[in-house]
Amino acid sequence: MERMNRRIERNKNRNHNGNQNGNQNEKRHRKRSRGNMKAENARISAVRLYLHYISIHIRSAMQYKTSFFLTTLGQFLFSFNVFVGITFMFQRFHEVKGFTYSEVLICYALVLVEFSLAEMFARGFDSFSGMVRHAEFDRVLVRPRNEILQVLGSKFELSRIGRSFQAIILFIYGVMHVQIDWNLPRILTVIFMLISGAAVFSGLFMVYAALCFFTLDGLEFMNILTDGAREYGKYPIGIYGKRMLQFCTLVVPYALIQYYPLLYLLGRTTSLWNMVMPLFAVIFLIPCYVLWRVGVRHYKSSGS
Repeated sequence: MERMNRRIERNKNRNHNGNQNGNQNEKRHRKRSRGNMKAENARISAVRLYLHYISIHIRSAMQYKTSFFLTTLGQFLFSFNVFVGITFMFQRFHEVKGFTYSEVLICYALVLVEFSLAEMFARGFDSFSGMVRHAEFDRVLVRPRNEILQVLGSKFELSRIGRSFQAIILFIYGVMHVQIDWNLPRILTVIFMLISGAAVFSGLFMVYAALCFFTLDGLEFMNILTDGAREYGKYPIGIYGKRMLQFCTLVVPYALIQYYPLLYLLGRTTSLWNMVMPLFAVIFLIPCYVLWRVGVRHYKSSGS
């Protein structure tokens, strides 16, 4: 009887220990699931907040509809001077390094859409110097939201859609006069170029904003990498020479979002690497973000 009682007690202890371990594992699983839910809710709330910022800017712009439409029309017409310059040049020269008039229009249209998207969504970085000079970034830091999200939401230039309309017209015209064998990879190439190009230009705007932490004002030389890239990006980068192509491949990846995928789009190469090269250009955002974080740590307010 004593042996049986001992066995019964041992079994009870084992069951009790097993239940405790099971309860601990269940608690850990619940904590992990709660943590994942919180992170997921934070991401969703960040997206909702950014969309709310955009809706505020759109409603604000629609309060003055005439001004908005005139500004959009001005953006639509302003870039036509570049188009006119391309047209006049090709009236004298029928091709540039093997690229025809319609192919150059396709190239310029894609770069113009990329730049317009970046200006539309990342305009807060481009006008960041004023936020630093007037010490408005102090309020950004004390709010319980990511500072990049707040800077992006501080400005949204819907009027830049005028440039996009012009670029779409030029792209359609160019496609109608160039024999492109459209298939899924080439459609994906255009999508990759637009998304990655907007990301690269947004990264350059972020670099511009990060430098404002050290200078308290914007540096005009950055316009060479932003507005300048839009201007000389109207032609395939390969025509500017080997050194320029290397710089635009290894330092600032313009060639990854313009020249190499354009070759695949026009059928001048069959390598699928050219199709996916725009995706590698997104890596450029990493050093841009690192510089931004260094600038935030360096920030000591403007003293105004």
